[in-house]
Amino acid sequence: MPGIDECLLEAMRLPGARGAALVDWTSGLALGAVGEFPGGDHEAAAAEAAEVARLTAEQRAFTPDGHDGLLGREDREGVAGALPAAPADPPVEDLIISNRDSYHVLRFVPTSFDSSVFLHVWLARSDGNLALARIRLGEMAERLVLG
Repeated sequence: MPGIDECLLEAMRLPGARGAALVDWTSGLALGAVGEFPGGDHEAAAAEAAEVARLTAEQRAFTPDGHDGLLGREDREGVAGALPAAPADPPVEDLIISNRDSYHVLRFVPTSFDSSVFLHVWLARSDGNLALARIRLGEMAERLVLG
């Protein structure tokens, strides 16, 4: 079972991989990073990707039927004070963001604790294989050992 470094190195073997990171979406911090990142700053890229991941996970429209997203109904209705317990499985599997020259794939990682991490892989559009990246990132996320 691979740890963070092994997982990120495996992600960099994907066709077209330019950079990879494991990011905590609650803090926006990269727990590990390899390769290049947009703007040349992996910490800024991690924080920006975490914001997108968090916003997506909080919206009911993007979660499976019967799932309230990252926040429960009470928290959305304004009950203050209590932090919600995040589910064991992330509410979203992955996000794909495309632009003219690249793809960003964010794969949420199920964990034994609060599932607040995701793999972020930046692929060159010219030689990246989006379908293969989704499949491999899913496999990596299942095998990843955190702790």
